[in-house]
Amino acid sequence: MNRLLISAAHKSSGKTTLAIGLCAALRQRGLTVQPFKKGPDFIDPMWLSLATSRDCHNLDFFLMGREEIIDTFSARANGANISLIEGNKGLYDGLSLDGSNSNAALATLLQTPVVLVIDARGMTRGIAPLILGYQAFDKDIRLAGVILNQLGGSRHEAKLRAVIEHYTDVPVLGAVHHDDHLTIVERHLGLIPSNEAVAAQVKISAIASRVMESVDLDRLLAIAANVPALSPVGHGDLSTIAMAPLDVRIGIARDAAFAFYYPGDLEALRAAGAELVPINMLTDSELPEVDALLIGGGFPEIFMEKIEANESLRHQIRQAIEAGMPAYAECGGLMYLARSLSWRGNRCEMVGVIPGDVVMHDRPKGRGYVVLRETGRGPWPGTATGKPPSEIRAHEFHYSSLENLATDTVYAYEVLRGSGVDGKHDGIVYKNLLACYAHLRDLENNHWAARFVDFVRRQRAGAKQRLAH
Repeated sequence: MNRLLISAAHKSSGKTTLAIGLCAALRQRGLTVQPFKKGPDFIDPMWLSLATSRDCHNLDFFLMGREEIIDTFSARANGANISLIEGNKGLYDGLSLDGSNSNAALATLLQTPVVLVIDARGMTRGIAPLILGYQAFDKDIRLAGVILNQLGGSRHEAKLRAVIEHYTDVPVLGAVHHDDHLTIVERHLGLIPSNEAVAAQVKISAIASRVMESVDLDRLLAIAANVPALSPVGHGDLSTIAMAPLDVRIGIARDAAFAFYYPGDLEALRAAGAELVPINMLTDSELPEVDALLIGGGFPEIFMEKIEANESLRHQIRQAIEAGMPAYAECGGLMYLARSLSWRGNRCEMVGVIPGDVVMHDRPKGRGYVVLRETGRGPWPGTATGKPPSEIRAHEFHYSSLENLATDTVYAYEVLRGSGVDGKHDGIVYKNLLACYAHLRDLENNHWAARFVDFVRRQRAGAKQRLAH
């Protein structure tokens, strides 16, 4: 189970670009590369998935237990020649003072060597104490090498190599010179999604070519191979998941505007018996024959004119939800189901099933991890009636707010940490719709997928029974 963790000294060091390039370069060598991403994220994993042709899976201390992380990694890495974990932020950054949820903690848990990406712009001799500090700060971390990024030229590279060789024993595995053409365009939620960038594959190929020229891949592979065996704990072993017959059809929004789904969640929906029927919310004029709807996050504001123009689909979706069709929407999906969406002085009509207006802002209105407590009023709660309300861990990242919402709005969740809809609540409930800003993950903390599918199944059976009478 060869593996590496790609981290950085700090955020915006070019770590993601290099991780994408490394994945693509190793794949071009004929290797099967399994990507992972630390923390909650949709966009980076989309690029890593495109670079490897394998689903990227997230490893997250806040949302997952340590045993679940080990089991998830072991199961997903099975069959791959090498696994590459891209960290988030800096190597030692994290929520806790003791670093128990940092990239370093993940490297320790998975007994994985770390390759540190360093943005070396403006640095010469000062790079030595930086590397020595990262090496000495945590003796459990195996700092296997560094990749120097954003170098000013060959002279700059030679100086840095000489300094590092003289003062440290950490090998330089690569040196990438600054090149504007390798930059992946950023936007308000981070890197532009790969499903939306028409030239994404061309960009990945260009990054991979530069990585192959600038990084010692043979040495990198040798480091990845020099790791101890890692055995699954057997706690929630993915290989034991039983697949139910596909007896429920769930329409899922899959297009340039709506693309934020965790692969594990989609697998859990299928395992529970759901056939996922893709719907293009921008171009499909007819709602297919489905039992329920799933509308994930994305960038509906970028495509708000096209969404408004697709009046036929919007009208059919509103009719379906009004008639009691089960639906689950997250963030962008909530925005789509609202009355209107306003951004940069423009206002467009949305579905209108949620009686509120969405307004985009220049800064995030909700960002980071959230903790929710069920009110018991959700359509498919996680606890049985009469039991204490359960707490759910999730995450949010939205630049929009929901305004002019009715005061008698019903919510599925109290927000114990985070922003939600109004700082106190999240999960708008309307008939059989649940729409929230929070992004759920189907994990041991909250197996929402099976509950949702079972709810859809029960609603369909109830509808048939009513028709029979």
